[in-house]
Amino acid sequence: MHTRTVDSPSRPQYGTAARSAAVLALCSALLLTLVSARWGPLISADGDISATTHRWAVEESGVTQACRILTDWVWDPWTMRVLCAVVVVWLVVRLAAHWTAVWLALAVTGGTLFQQALKALVDRPRPVWPDPVDSAHYSAFPSGHAMTATVVCGLLLWLLHRHGVGRAVWRAAVAVAVVSVIGVGLTRVWLGVHWPTDVVGGWLLGATVVALAVWTHEHRQPRTDPDTTAS
Repeated sequence: MHTRTVDSPSRPQYGTAARSAAVLALCSALLLTLVSARWGPLISADGDISATTHRWAVEESGVTQACRILTDWVWDPWTMRVLCAVVVVWLVVRLAAHWTAVWLALAVTGGTLFQQALKALVDRPRPVWPDPVDSAHYSAFPSGHAMTATVVCGLLLWLLHRHGVGRAVWRAAVAVAVVSVIGVGLTRVWLGVHWPTDVVGGWLLGATVVALAVWTHEHRQPRTDPDTTAS
């Protein structure tokens, strides 16, 4: 009996991935335009939310310390990249899925480069507080933590779904991914190093990268793949 591996051909889902990428890209472009133009209502909302959460962060030192540990170690972009690297090695060594391993590495790397280019282009200042509880460098938009977590968790979830993991594993993975993506965004705002729209932008742009990567995998995967194995 033949078992489909990660690199095994499947019916392409061009339409769904392409439509998702288009919608997400449109939403990302709209937010990027409003942030770049410093649209008054958006900037005002950012300031109000950030001022409130910063006041809470100063008052709740225990919660703030927990947020620092989570954002600096558990959900740090480098932690996410190391996780991705482990999966790349697993794809090559255990599944002989060389094409998918290269695709995953390029997708995450491309997302990181895109993120850094946008930061330089927008050059949005980070929040400044007289009594900061944390610090961060480089431009604010988009949030690198939020975008990296979205890209890595989104791609890994798609691979798990494609590989056909059990229901319990799937539900656990979805729960961890959702908590990680939402949680890292909230910690960045709580710690006062990002405006809320930086985080929303990171989520939208990260989801756009995932949708484009999925479309690429389905559209460009070789139909006769030497890495496909059967058992």
